[in-house]
Amino acid sequence: MTEMAVVNFAPTKHAVELRAVKRPEISPLDVLLKVEAVGVCGSDLHQWTADHSWPVNYPVVLGHEFAGVIHAIGSGVTGWRIGQRVVSETAAVIDPDNPMSRQGFYNLDPGRKGFGYGVDGAMTHYVRVPARCLHRLPDNLPMETAALTEPCCVAYNAVVQNACIKPGDRIVVFGPGTIGILCSAVARLCGATVAICGLERDRNRLEKAQSYGCIPIIGDLPEWARQGDGLGVDGVIDAAGVSATLQTALQIVRPNGWINKVGWGPQPLGFSLDPLVQKNITLQGSFSHNWPVWERVISLLASGQLDVKPIIGGVWPLENWHDAFEKMHDGEVVKAILKP
Repeated sequence: MTEMAVVNFAPTKHAVELRAVKRPEISPLDVLLKVEAVGVCGSDLHQWTADHSWPVNYPVVLGHEFAGVIHAIGSGVTGWRIGQRVVSETAAVIDPDNPMSRQGFYNLDPGRKGFGYGVDGAMTHYVRVPARCLHRLPDNLPMETAALTEPCCVAYNAVVQNACIKPGDRIVVFGPGTIGILCSAVARLCGATVAICGLERDRNRLEKAQSYGCIPIIGDLPEWARQGDGLGVDGVIDAAGVSATLQTALQIVRPNGWINKVGWGPQPLGFSLDPLVQKNITLQGSFSHNWPVWERVISLLASGQLDVKPIIGGVWPLENWHDAFEKMHDGEVVKAILKP
């Protein structure tokens, strides 16, 4: 049996198309998930434009932000039933015996492969998922909202697990894409005053960030950063990834402050890191997420404390994937959802 899927088939620009693919077969420890909603991620766009910096197993079905209903269960799977509403983590392939996996940090397993680049993802009708990746969804959580659990987990891991925000802190977030806005929202939940910075073309996205109580800034960032005692902001979250934002972060963060880098960018730095030493700054990377983060984020979404509706720019049928990609790429919407 075949299904239609959004497939990234080569490492060249715009090598993505709608193709017929075989419905996946599951192993004893897998479930077959009927996809109800799948988010378009910035990394999907980067693979579409061929400016990504990670290895891809071509051809591959895109999509790693997804929610659905269990359609079939492997013979070795227990604790799950057909018809359950679930969301899936992204660590599709891990080595359970790797030291990081054994500590619960399977997201940092060097051999980890994720949906949408390492194995086939969810921009299709059915996706094969290891049962260990599943989380139950509360009945009050719509599928379109649940599909954004994954980027919310990226933000939670960056802001709560890998940063050190205290109520009253002044934080700058670079990059008003999905991750930047969600990092800003989570930082606000932690009690921080948050300024989110972008370019002139980001005005629409910056307006969305305002709905979370953030201060949008285009230019004049040093002036805002010097408010208070003049020493700079307590922390910076770099969700843009380009080298220039890290250089600016080093300039505006206060002595003994911190920078958390969650955005990807393959460009070389091209500047000195001496301010990192001189100001005793902590530079932290943040990658992916693990089980407890997912459980906490699902609770926040279900309770309404973390609301993703302001960033959802629309829901497109799978066959209109190109329109959804274009609108996200052009900045017309923050987040597009595909519905197979």
